[in-house]
Amino acid sequence: AQQGRIREKAYGKQKIYFADQEQLPAASDAELRGLDEAIAALSAKVQAAQQSCRHMEAELKELNGSMTTPEVAREIEELRKDCTNYMEKLERIKSAANHVTPEEKEKVCSEQKLYCKEWRRRKRMATELLDAILEGYPKSKKQFFEEVGIETDEEHNVTLPAAV
Repeated sequence: AQQGRIREKAYGKQKIYFADQEQLPAASDAELRGLDEAIAALSAKVQAAQQSCRHMEAELKELNGSMTTPEVAREIEELRKDCTNYMEKLERIKSAANHVTPEEKEKVCSEQKLYCKEWRRRKRMATELLDAILEGYPKSKKQFFEEVGIETDEEHNVTLPAAV
């Protein structure tokens, strides 16, 4: 600072030293434009490098999230074991002697249809009968059901199977 190469500024108790720019040669407009172009070119390079870096980081993240070759081999082996177990189970089921014959199945299905039809018919008859009684009854339907002791399917969350 005493030789004049750098400058000194005092801010309270602190002193700041910086280069004396008056000793540096002044740049021409052509040199400034050239430096601006160089800055722009380097900024474009930096931006391209950053974009490439982001792309590579995304690819790395994707690869880190995927299974490795040994993991894939283990997974394939486990799936083959599962497949073998299921094939054995299927063979046991196929070879079982206690199959339901199509005739038995048809008989059970027809009985179910018959019972559901009868259930619907009886429910409709009971509903019509109760509606006829309730026409002249002074209290509500709910009170009548409580007095008589009638329990409905809806109270017990019972529904008729869908007609097939």
